[in-house]
Amino acid sequence: MAFAVASGTGTDVWVKDLGRDTLSRLTFLAGVNRLPVWTPDGKNIVFTSSNPAAPGLYWVPSDGSGEAQRLSDGKLVNEFPTSFSPDGRRLAFCATGGSSADIFTASFEGDPGRGTLGVHLGNPELFLGTPFLDCYPAFSPDGRWMAYNSDESGTQEVYVRPFPGPGGRWQISKGGGFNPRWSRDGRELLFENPEQRVMAVGYHAKGDSFAAGKPRVWSATRLLLSSGGISVYDLAPDGKRIAAILAGGEAGGETPTHLTFLLNFFDELRRKVPPAK
Repeated sequence: MAFAVASGTGTDVWVKDLGRDTLSRLTFLAGVNRLPVWTPDGKNIVFTSSNPAAPGLYWVPSDGSGEAQRLSDGKLVNEFPTSFSPDGRRLAFCATGGSSADIFTASFEGDPGRGTLGVHLGNPELFLGTPFLDCYPAFSPDGRWMAYNSDESGTQEVYVRPFPGPGGRWQISKGGGFNPRWSRDGRELLFENPEQRVMAVGYHAKGDSFAAGKPRVWSATRLLLSSGGISVYDLAPDGKRIAAILAGGEAGGETPTHLTFLLNFFDELRRKVPPAK
């Protein structure tokens, strides 16, 4: 499992081996390094970095065998990755190309067998650019569809379009939705709703037509309120579990909301408990 950890010196990407219960830090760049996305073969991780020297998209071997290498050229801003095509040859990501967030894809070029130095990202190709906030693209398991969220209706909703297009678009959520996730068996599409719960929609795709069912609650457990649309959950490969940051109280206790720093601890201890005479 890949995730970001914030500390006093910055934010970095870590990986936990769920079988061995061990943690490994993968990034050592300055700034905030977060939003990790696995390549389909599990050998590498792409993430976004605010590294002052060279912000943008990076990738790093998931086993810690190499240093992070920059993928993007900095021509776009606020880039963050969200999904790989099933064959691992194309990355979908959000970025600010104009006055609003848009959806781009770019090909991976080079020889992955040479490690991070053997691959670079091709020219970004605009998939969806509107005056609205369009973000969080997710490739379907067969690579033929792209789910995403947009506020074109005035509220963030989840939509699906054919990839690479052109074609129609179908609204999946109702009453709000964001951060879509496809189940790998190709039967359900998950998303967060405004009540901070994970919803699921069954669907059927045939040719250029996409038909979605009625959204249902996949889990009644409330997630932590997303900040800036950033997802706080992910779906396991088996489609039966999610990894999530939960709202306070959902995990059997209140989530800490503050830290208390006690300075000059030993002076305070001596004041309260004078040494024995």
